[in-house]
Amino acid sequence: MTVSVTPTLTREEWLAKAQTLSEALPYMRRYDGKIIVVKYGGHAMGNPELARQFANDIVLLKQVGAYPIVVHGGGPQIGKLLDRLQIKSEFIDGLRVTDKDTMEIAEMVLSGSINKEIVALINDAGGDAIGLSGKDDDLIEARKATRTKRDPDSNIEKVVDLGFVGEPFRINPQILHKLRHAGFIPVIAPIGIGEDGQTYNINADTAAGAIAAAMEATRLLLLTDVAGFLNKNKELVPELSVSDARTAITDGTALGGMIPKLETCIDAVVGGVEGAVILDGRVPHAILLEIFTEGGAGTLVGRK
Repeated sequence: MTVSVTPTLTREEWLAKAQTLSEALPYMRRYDGKIIVVKYGGHAMGNPELARQFANDIVLLKQVGAYPIVVHGGGPQIGKLLDRLQIKSEFIDGLRVTDKDTMEIAEMVLSGSINKEIVALINDAGGDAIGLSGKDDDLIEARKATRTKRDPDSNIEKVVDLGFVGEPFRINPQILHKLRHAGFIPVIAPIGIGEDGQTYNINADTAAGAIAAAMEATRLLLLTDVAGFLNKNKELVPELSVSDARTAITDGTALGGMIPKLETCIDAVVGGVEGAVILDGRVPHAILLEIFTEGGAGTLVGRK
């Protein structure tokens, strides 16, 4: 049997680690007792090593006094299972059109396998995680999402039916407050419940933003597959005001999937979140870099 031995560090390397911890102390004080909502998804979720690091970082946040809430996606995993079952699906404006069969698969994957896998990773890292969906205790009450599409020939806007795709219209955070006081880390699947009892599939970014606002979180962190928001010169923009973010959408600087992410950040900050950050989940320990270092790791959308 081969035994893995961690190399002995030099005195200088140990001093560097101590210096890093010392520099992080003011940030640990700043976030002591504060709520941090983390949307977890993208390639970081599919990489076993990054997934393990993510779980460790969530536990570390809890250990230093912050209160993390995890909201996760799972689009690629849903897509793979739909392909295996030969169920066709299409996307409109980045949202998966969700019929009855697709909704059943989405709920099974999100509330089942993915949710429990993340819970297990956090628990293995020493945390006390518990899995939820938005249907538990009516955490996420949802309404059917509506989108319009302009016909290029007639220039007439038509309503597009997305099926059982929902948007949160009310968050009932009581269960999250109870779990916080009990010391548990919630891991939430973005499944909502309608007033008529209908189940809805909700975009994970949107769900995380709504939960962050309802919980009056200090930070909303959206882990993505890009470095953050890039300007027209393809340079990372470290910080945006709500006004700047809106301008980036209207003037065409923000493109594709960055638009709904900025919209989520804007809605969260307007709703009371101190700051919302778009950061690259593929970077090891991106959460710690953003929370505990001066430079951060992505694009912060704030109130100024």
